Amino acid sequence: MNRLSKLLPPANVVVDGRAADKAAALDLAAALFATGGLDRARVRASLEDREALGSTGLGQGVAIPHGRLRGLRHAVAAVLRLHDAVPFDAPDGQPVGLLVALLVPENARQEHLELLSELAQMLSDRDLRAALMAEASAPGLLRLISAWAPIRPAA
Repeated sequence: MNRLSKLLPPANVVVDGRAADKAAALDLAAALFATGGLDRARVRASLEDREALGSTGLGQGVAIPHGRLRGLRHAVAAVLRLHDAVPFDAPDGQPVGLLVALLVPENARQEHLELLSELAQMLSDRDLRAALMAEASAPGLLRLISAWAPIRPAA
């Protein structure tokens, strides 16, 4: 099991979301978090603040928009696969069709870094990335994510 699957409620997984651009994709991610009771505007502002520092697009069609949120008790995630990929200022110039959004409590710096590291490892897996882009359903996407196991360094 991986950390993402523990932070990802089924309601926060969407397949074929519609967004015309990066801003609309971030708004869709904020809307997913809002269904869990978080303030959509605060979430959106947190994600935008992070994007202002530099794109969270990793390349290969994926991005990890993320932010810290005051008052959040525990980290939470959302996965959004877009119907049509959108420009995201990724280093390879490719549009992004898969977003794994992450919110962490404001002071959870170490947890934030560890989660981002594991997400980067997960999304670097070419076979998993292809499967995530091809999966037709949100429950199937969640199953693929839950089945992935990170490579742990030897002790």
